[in-house]
Amino acid sequence: MTFVKFNQHPAHRTLGGLMDEVFNNTSKLWKDDILTSDFFGTYPPVNITENKEAYVLDILVPGWSKEDFKLNLENNVLTISAEKKAEPKAEDQKQIRREFNFRSFKRSFTLDESVDADKIQAKYENGVLNLQLPKKEQAQPKTKSITVA
Repeated sequence: MTFVKFNQHPAHRTLGGLMDEVFNNTSKLWKDDILTSDFFGTYPPVNITENKEAYVLDILVPGWSKEDFKLNLENNVLTISAEKKAEPKAEDQKQIRREFNFRSFKRSFTLDESVDADKIQAKYENGVLNLQLPKKEQAQPKTKSITVA
């Protein structure tokens, strides 16, 4: 996954040009590479934790609504996707600057056989999509008394 997008400028063809670009034009570096919407790449960042009862996925997706998400489970592959259309421009407004927009994304995770697919729950709150993937209850080993004949 790419975290920082580098723009290809003619000044970068030499080491001196690269150093000049970095040290003399740092505001442009911040504006073009780090502050763009592509900074995190195409996929939203995910934290995955495990406890005794479940796996927990926290996906950082601020600015969406819960209706935008589609969750699908097929052949033990959980796919999370979202798509948001661009807002139409009002004809009576002149847009001076637009620094953010919404795109689509799609992430897939292969689930362990221990996940109980029928009990998966999802909740979207404060820009984080939280998925609870409960584990199946393990069959308790049965004890059997065997008598010696």
